[in-house]
Amino acid sequence: MTATATIAPDLTAGTWNIDPSHSEVTFSIRHLMTKVRGSFTEFSGAVQVAETLAESTATAEIKMASIDTRNADRDAHVRQADVLDVENHPTMTFATKGVRAEGGDYFVDGDLTIKGVTRPVSLEVEFHGIGEDPWGGVRAGFSASTTINRKDWGIEFNVPLKGDKALLGDKVDIQLEIQAVRA
Repeated sequence: MTATATIAPDLTAGTWNIDPSHSEVTFSIRHLMTKVRGSFTEFSGAVQVAETLAESTATAEIKMASIDTRNADRDAHVRQADVLDVENHPTMTFATKGVRAEGGDYFVDGDLTIKGVTRPVSLEVEFHGIGEDPWGGVRAGFSASTTINRKDWGIEFNVPLKGDKALLGDKVDIQLEIQAVRA
């Protein structure tokens, strides 16, 4: 039995397209003494399930201008050149380099590109199962998460505060809730 079949016998080889209306790309970052949460509302991607887990791949493209932190003024600033520079870098992309299992945990290793800078990241993935939808399609559900340091992608903006504090933290927690439809 292949590794993919062991994890999910119904997750058949082939293309599974991300359904953006039933998926989320969210993040959180420390702002002062709490965390601010936000999302990207425009994205696309696909999972290519192979006969073996290690050969499976995933790709995603996120439109940076679709950032939504529930504050229009903050969103407008984050889109500017000193933060995300969406005019010159309209998309963030992810492409897998490998899929691996460690014990009972699963990871997707890949390249994340933000503001023209590409760096490796590992997403811890949880598979939620397969099911038929009311429209005759077959869907798979996944959650994935990782933490990055925004400065590794050239996002340096900050405001110093009293002492050694700053307005923003460096760590950004990224969470994905993905529903994919078998093509």
